[in-house]
Amino acid sequence: MTADYLVIGAGIAGLSFALRAARHGSVIVLTKGEAYESNTAWAQGGIASVLPEPLRDPGDSVELHVADTLDAGAGLCKEAAVRTIIREGAAAIEDLVEYGVAFDQEGDHFLLGKEGGHSHRRILHARDTTGREVARALIETARKTPNLTLLENHFVIDLITTAKLGAVVDDRVLGAYVLETKTNEVKVFRSDRVILAAGGCGKVYLYTTNPDSATGDGVALGWRAGASIANMEFIQFHPTCFYNPGATGPEARSFLVSEAVRGEGGILINAKGVDFTKKIDPRGSLAPRDIVARAIDREIKRTGASCVYLDVTHKPKGFMKERFPYIYQTLLKFGLDCETQPIPVVPAAHYQCGGVLTDVNGKTTIRGLFAVGEVGCTGLHGANRLASNSLLEGNVIARRALDEMMRLYPPGKFVPEPPAIPAWEHGDTAEPDELVVIYHNWDEIRRLMWDYVSIVRTDNRLRRATARLRNLKKEVREFYWGHRVNADILELRNLVAVAGLIVESATRRKESRGLHYTLDHPNSEERLCSDTVLRKF
Repeated sequence: MTADYLVIGAGIAGLSFALRAARHGSVIVLTKGEAYESNTAWAQGGIASVLPEPLRDPGDSVELHVADTLDAGAGLCKEAAVRTIIREGAAAIEDLVEYGVAFDQEGDHFLLGKEGGHSHRRILHARDTTGREVARALIETARKTPNLTLLENHFVIDLITTAKLGAVVDDRVLGAYVLETKTNEVKVFRSDRVILAAGGCGKVYLYTTNPDSATGDGVALGWRAGASIANMEFIQFHPTCFYNPGATGPEARSFLVSEAVRGEGGILINAKGVDFTKKIDPRGSLAPRDIVARAIDREIKRTGASCVYLDVTHKPKGFMKERFPYIYQTLLKFGLDCETQPIPVVPAAHYQCGGVLTDVNGKTTIRGLFAVGEVGCTGLHGANRLASNSLLEGNVIARRALDEMMRLYPPGKFVPEPPAIPAWEHGDTAEPDELVVIYHNWDEIRRLMWDYVSIVRTDNRLRRATARLRNLKKEVREFYWGHRVNADILELRNLVAVAGLIVESATRRKESRGLHYTLDHPNSEERLCSDTVLRKF
């Protein structure tokens, strides 16, 4: 199959790009599962943006949003990228409203929330299911858009580049090999313009707020294709994942209690009812996420408790039910009335601040390959993402990526004709005979990453992780080449690749900065304040 634009991923980044690109040529959007199985759809809090006056919070400004972002990023943000993305945020909001996203309003004004690290109210939201509302509007619009084909249950195995086909110079992307999971047929998709928008890698950790689909596919694809990867040591742990050890099922294990709850007055307390966060930072429960997550981790280890608590019982009766109906009803389903009982919470892996290295237009180190959204590393987040900047980045970079593609690679730009793309070839075509091996390896990767490479790290833990991953990579490689590919094998292959990138990046950073905190190097070093960039070739 051939398209002018091939988009891998159907969250806010991929679909925002696709909807605009469809005005200029044919677009195919691939998603490995159903369209609604994206990190975007799981986002509760909202999207940060400084709106035009008089819609913005009094006293707020682009400069203040920039300052908050730079402060959260712990010295590693690229200031020019930060300014560009935040300055263009209002136009991105207009796009979303045009696509039918119904943000909460009061009269003619949007209701704006506040989250950790923000100095003003600037978070647009749709109650506490903002991501689901954004996904709904974009998917419905995409299904009605001419020139746009959305293909679900299509799992990208590998990108095709001229370098992989033997070219010595002019490495550029040519398309992708794709497994249709319903039929187990491998197809070739041909395009000179490929957009990685496959989200993050939360499932590399044992405890995460991400959906099961978040296995780092985009980063792994970019890495195997030869793209540079940056700052993968910076994995953000959301401070408040619902702690419910007795329950089963994905929602029970990964249910996020939005940061917006703290923005509306929720307070973190220990089992004795004491607000322990004020000892760590004067902003208390509304400090940036890296600070709050470490404060919780420290309190749990200090007291030996299993969790801490998010207390909203001081809010007026009915407040949570009205402002956060999804959170309220979900907790009620698990037997907890958050209006009368504090919510037990623990940190969990939430967001990948690094990724495929790009410029502020989403352009990677491979010609024709762009990375947009969580999969990319533009420099906006630095060493720690400011809350609700991610949906903003996905939409803004999608707009910029298309403009850059139209400038650099308009139709007919690539000459001479690329080499013929060979049909998919693989090793043994035997069906996997022991799926328990896949599940065991999956569990081992996630457990070792949680034990050795999570909120607090040491050199010794990283060495242990490196040694164990070396063996796991060998086993996964043998399994991949020895059996017919399926979605489970492909996810495991991507998971172990991304785990290795995180560990390698963390090992190289001999300081503590933002989300990367190591007991062996507890201070930040100005001379080490630079990106960790990994190059395969």
